[in-house]
Amino acid sequence: MEDFGKLKQVDPRSIWPNEATDFTPWLAKNINALGEKLGMELELKQEEAEVGDFSLDLLAKDLGTGHLVVIENQLSHTDHDHLGKLLTYAGGFNAQVVIWIAKSLREEHRQALEWLNQVTGPDVHFFGVVIEVIQIDSSNPAYNFKPIVFPNEWQKLKRATSNTGVSSRGKAYQQFFQKLIDTLREKHHFTGARKAQPQSWYCFSSGISSIVYSASFAHGGRIRTEIYIDTGDKNENENIFDNLKKEREKIEEEFKESLSWEKLDNKRASRVALYRQGSIDSGHEGLEEIKEWIIESLLIFKKVFRKRVQKLFE
Repeated sequence: MEDFGKLKQVDPRSIWPNEATDFTPWLAKNINALGEKLGMELELKQEEAEVGDFSLDLLAKDLGTGHLVVIENQLSHTDHDHLGKLLTYAGGFNAQVVIWIAKSLREEHRQALEWLNQVTGPDVHFFGVVIEVIQIDSSNPAYNFKPIVFPNEWQKLKRATSNTGVSSRGKAYQQFFQKLIDTLREKHHFTGARKAQPQSWYCFSSGISSIVYSASFAHGGRIRTEIYIDTGDKNENENIFDNLKKEREKIEEEFKESLSWEKLDNKRASRVALYRQGSIDSGHEGLEEIKEWIIESLLIFKKVFRKRVQKLFE
């Protein structure tokens, strides 16, 4: 007979004694894990973001939609004070995704979040997440984000279609990118994203804030994959771009083809891109070929640029 270890719950405060100085900085560094659990590509924008006299724990962005995300956490049972703050932060930042992380979610607060998901618009989502720490015998502890409240996507999508009238072209984009992100997640572990939008592009985290990989249906009947640089400062963007371009010859040798190096003079951002012909009207076989091309090129972008970009931020 096998000897099994004993699974036990560990008090989160034994790992993170202080909410503000221990847990919030840890969560900021591990925001990708939270996003993966909730089916989003989360990028950290700011810690302790101010809203009047209050400060939000974490302000993030969902790269797949461009929506702002407010995250409030507490290493205790949920309380009315934090619920009020959460709504204040959501209104202050006009956020469309609201995440409340706690040691446990009181029933009345679970009901409140469920109600908010029911009465808000199709682009507003409330999540209630329990942070668990578990251990087997004397093993190293492991964390787990356990979603307790999350939006009913079917209801929200139904209301979005009836209220805003998603166009047939928007639906075609959504179907294409849904297949794309499903393959990238399940087969290549490239993303934690789970839900495509009725839009002609999708962004993926690079692991560095404000630098993303993306795929899009560009103007002129072209498909584009790229690494997109936008730190919020044009000079900083161009400095990163110039440093990467110093290795242009080696980078293109690894790609085995020429890339388009675009310092976008009329915009704040810069990009390094790869193009091919195609559109959302390319038909089933054509779209399958486009999907495979995007996957292949995104994997190469990550392989070629990941260490180079990380080195610039060391």
